[in-house]
Amino acid sequence: MKAIVQRVKNAGVAVDGETISGIGKGIMVLLGVAREDTKKEADYLVEKIIHLRIFEDDQGKMNRSLKDIQGELLVVSQFTLLGDCRKGRRPSFTGAAPPEEADRLYTYFAKKAEDAGITVKTGRFRANMDVSLVNQGPVTLMLESKPG
Repeated sequence: MKAIVQRVKNAGVAVDGETISGIGKGIMVLLGVAREDTKKEADYLVEKIIHLRIFEDDQGKMNRSLKDIQGELLVVSQFTLLGDCRKGRRPSFTGAAPPEEADRLYTYFAKKAEDAGITVKTGRFRANMDVSLVNQGPVTLMLESKPG
């Protein structure tokens, strides 16, 4: 599983010109599910992301987590994160999970974060989405699930 994690002032998702989801201060995650991923990878990434200390404390140091600030989480499915561009000029997506499995783990990921007490919003799986955000900092990190 791959995740692009962005600290945001706000973020939203629109489909066909209609806003379907949005958050205030928190984290937006673009989530890519690989063919070999399981719940174990999702569990690892959820725990890592919600406890990642990327929000500033009173001294201006990145020392607070999403849970600490009671921020929101927007999760957007992004299978193109699994694109392999090493050969040729067109990405290969053979490493991405089949749609049914990717949707299952994407939904599981969001539910797991919600069960941890996070307010979670999502995009629409397999839709052509317009994603907007105000990246605060900017802070952008790339995470991969490689649990112990």
